[in-house]
Amino acid sequence: MSTPSKWPLPSRGVRFITPTFMIQKLARHPLTKECYPTAMGYYPEASGHRMARDRHDDNLLLYCSSGQGHLETDSWRGDIGAGHLMLLPQGLTHAYQASQADPWTLYWIHFQGASTRVFMQYLGYREGRPVADAGVSPLLIGAFTNLLEVRRTGYSTRAFINASNHLRHLMTQISMEISAHSGRLQAGFELEMVQAFMLEHIDRAVTLDELAAVANMSKYHFSNRYKALTGYSPIKHLLNMKMEHACNLLDTTDLGIAEIAQQVGYDDQMYFSRLFRKTIGASPRGYRSSTRK
Repeated sequence: MSTPSKWPLPSRGVRFITPTFMIQKLARHPLTKECYPTAMGYYPEASGHRMARDRHDDNLLLYCSSGQGHLETDSWRGDIGAGHLMLLPQGLTHAYQASQADPWTLYWIHFQGASTRVFMQYLGYREGRPVADAGVSPLLIGAFTNLLEVRRTGYSTRAFINASNHLRHLMTQISMEISAHSGRLQAGFELEMVQAFMLEHIDRAVTLDELAAVANMSKYHFSNRYKALTGYSPIKHLLNMKMEHACNLLDTTDLGIAEIAQQVGYDDQMYFSRLFRKTIGASPRGYRSSTRK
C-alpha cells in the first residue's frame, strides 16, 4: 500500500489507515472486492503539505475544496485550485504540494480493488490528464465527511462493507458533479436550467426547438453539447425523465394509465404504453403490479 504523507495533523485533521486484516477481508468479500478504501483523510489548510511517490501501489483520489497547490506526473504538471480532483491511478509516478501563500484543504482516499481502473476512467482519468473539475460542491464535501465516519466504528466489518459501497456511490456523485459543473462553465449553456425547463413542462410535448431556445443555441450545437455532457440526446433524456416520472406516479398513486399518460404529455395511452415498455422493459400495468407485491 502507498503510505500517506506524514504531514503534521492539526486538531481538525483526519488521517485513517484501514488495518491489514480488514483490507484482506475487503479484498475477498463479494460486496467489496471490486473497490474498497485502504486509507482516507482530511487536511484543512494544509500548510507545508507535500508528497512525492516514484512507486504508487494504490489508487488515490484527492479533492481540493479550497486553497491552491501544484501537481506533477510523468506527463502532466499544473496548478490545482478549489473544486479540482486529482486522479492518481496505481503505478503513476507523481508529486504534489500545497501553495505556500494559499494552502489547499484536501479530502483524500486511497483505494484498491479489481475494478479500480474502470472507476478511474469513469471519473475522467486519461493518460496525460489526471485532473478533473467538479467545482466546490457541498454535496461532495458531505459525502467525503460521511465516509470518514468509518474510523469511529471499532473496525466493524459491516461498517467497512458499507463504507466501500459508499465509496462507489461517491464516485458516481463525483461524475455527476463534474458533468453539472462543466455545463455551468460553458458560456451560454446552463444545463441545470434546461433540465429544470424539461421537468417544469413534463406534462406536455416539448420540442428540440424549445430546448435550444432555452439554451440560446442553435439546435445542432445544443444537441451536440447536451449529449457530450449527459450521454443522451436532449429528446431521449426528456423521454427518460417522463418515464421516470410515470414510474413514480405508478408507484405512489392510484391514477389510471390514461391519466398518467396525460401527466407526462401523451394523449394517446397506447403510444405512451409502447414508449414505457420500450424504456422500462415492462408495461405500465406490469410495472405497477410488480412494485405492489
